[in-house]
Amino acid sequence: MNIQIKNGRLIDPKNNIDARQDLFIVKGRIAAIGNAPAGFVADQVIDATGLVVTPGLIDLAARLREPGYEYRATLESEMAAAAAGGITSLACPPDTEPPLDEPGLVEMLKHRARNLNQARVYPVGALTTTLKGQELTEMEELTDAGCVAFSQADAPLTDTRVLLRAMQYAATFGFSVWLRPQDSFLARDGVAHDGEVATRCGLPAIPVCAETIALSTMLALARDTGAKLHVCRLSSAAGVEMVRAAKREGLAVTCDVSQNHVHLSETDIGFFDSNCHLIPPLRSLRDRAALRAGLLDGTIDAICSNHAPVDEDAKQLPFAEAEAGATGLELLLPLVLKWAQQEKLGLPDALARATLQPARILGLDAGHLSPGAAADICVFDPEAYWKVEPAALKSQGKNTPFTGLEVQGRVRYTLVDGQVVYQG
Repeated sequence: MNIQIKNGRLIDPKNNIDARQDLFIVKGRIAAIGNAPAGFVADQVIDATGLVVTPGLIDLAARLREPGYEYRATLESEMAAAAAGGITSLACPPDTEPPLDEPGLVEMLKHRARNLNQARVYPVGALTTTLKGQELTEMEELTDAGCVAFSQADAPLTDTRVLLRAMQYAATFGFSVWLRPQDSFLARDGVAHDGEVATRCGLPAIPVCAETIALSTMLALARDTGAKLHVCRLSSAAGVEMVRAAKREGLAVTCDVSQNHVHLSETDIGFFDSNCHLIPPLRSLRDRAALRAGLLDGTIDAICSNHAPVDEDAKQLPFAEAEAGATGLELLLPLVLKWAQQEKLGLPDALARATLQPARILGLDAGHLSPGAAADICVFDPEAYWKVEPAALKSQGKNTPFTGLEVQGRVRYTLVDGQVVYQG
């Protein structure tokens, strides 16, 4: 199908484009920007007057809950949520049931996602068998099956010898290792940041050193092995400074932060709001400020939704007993725009944190609008305000700490491979 998107504000961070230009799509690819290619006849015209046309968003952390946790969410519901959020590509962690440690499981997930044809799914394979932290998976076979990186998700890997071997293996073949820094012994049974709110509420706490001690180990092993390390979901000022120093040193390290930690802190727990029970925990206002500054100066490469849908029964429990997690796919765009507005950052730079930068971390030729690239596109209204109402979200998970918040920025069209997969 030939599609013309006309009169929109075209923003492409990679090619430094920020101008009112038409975009032309032929057979699922971007054919031209500005002037129509020779002989072009549009089968569909999208009038983007007053709208922004940008590469589709790329999310580095979206739990789709399949296989194994269909009572929390299904692939159909979460892919629909991704499309409604302008997300055209997403990476899913390996902590499904069973975990993504076998090529057959990875191939099944990719096949199911491909049949739904709403967003591209990039599985992150399990680093160790069944995520037990004892035996390494066959990373080369998992890569052939479609895995883009390897991770323990939130499962602990306490044996540093196993982690060393994993990073040596990954370095040998050029695989990327994604790790969330948290010392499982220091964090044991903790549910909140070790600060004033946890003390006042009597909640088991997770100290910042649980992050920094684990991060120090990861960085030391990355330095010794030369492995590509991606640090998932930084949560502290001290962690940001450690990554900043590692980048200054020249280590092959990247990192991301969740949208929740960019906007929230421990004070948002309030009177035991279980929607704010998240992994990692919401930390202090000082930590939040450091995360925002790190995202602004490039220390933190990307922002992700950290989408983790939870069933209602698991959230309607006392804070310490409630399951951690929040829905986030449909909120990624407005929360990136909200951060950019607060920091007085231009749209091209802000959108790069959710398009071009995640693509680079994933090793994808995506997140841009160059001629010849796949037509994965998000068209949104930057002036549209809407209130976050759980019942209106397409995700099966309705729990979010942003319930009732009025946000700015609404997706009007999402295209994947030149096909309109969402229109709102």
